[in-house]
Amino acid sequence: MSTTEQRVAIVTGAARGIGAATAIRLAKEGRAVAVIDLDEAACKDTVEKITAAGGKALAVGCDVSDEAQVAAAVARIAEELGAPTILVNNAGVLRDNLLFKMSASDWDTVMNVHLRGAFLMTKAVQKHMVDAKFGRVVNLSSSSALGNRGQVNYSAAKAGLQGFTKTLAIELGKFGVTANAVAPGFIVTDMTAATAERVGMGFEEFQAAAATQIPVQRVGRPDDIANAIAFFTGDAAGFVSGQVMYVAGGPLN
Repeated sequence: MSTTEQRVAIVTGAARGIGAATAIRLAKEGRAVAVIDLDEAACKDTVEKITAAGGKALAVGCDVSDEAQVAAAVARIAEELGAPTILVNNAGVLRDNLLFKMSASDWDTVMNVHLRGAFLMTKAVQKHMVDAKFGRVVNLSSSSALGNRGQVNYSAAKAGLQGFTKTLAIELGKFGVTANAVAPGFIVTDMTAATAERVGMGFEEFQAAAATQIPVQRVGRPDDIANAIAFFTGDAAGFVSGQVMYVAGGPLN
């Protein structure tokens, strides 16, 4: 595959937040971007921002935990944009609660979207990467992988994605494919707003309190994560694989 050929990237959960920022950033890097979310109509804003800036994007509705939907989505992307060789597994949900209050459904939903979704998407896309002898997989982990009260499901899923990433790096490296994970700290998104609501704090107050615990004394923005993802998906990162980068404004204990 020529390095001058436009590469096709898939970003899941890209209707808003980190996913949207990442899709827009990768488009600025010259990628054609498939913007995936559960509701295709919800991707409209992200796609319009990319196309308004002269980029190329396609909105795709897909439940990443559904194998048939994933297969259909990847086939459509390959047909309409070209073979995808960059994959950002960002789709995620929260079902926070303390262990004794958490339902089996809360556990299964989070595992299915984060872990099963990343597995299905990567399995569907890797054949295109292997054929191209080039591939970049970036999985979204979280600082919650280190443990976070009220998030036993989310923490387990995000820790699992780190092991998934390292094993992908081992299995796919010989085909020119790298796999890395980005683990955000506190990022201003709808999900952190939901966490603030869960603990009974106003979102501005929640952000201010979080910033005091971060060495750089500010909370993160979606663009901070998109910048890290852009590095991992580029040609210059070809010798970086199996790594977990915490983007959290400072070291984490």
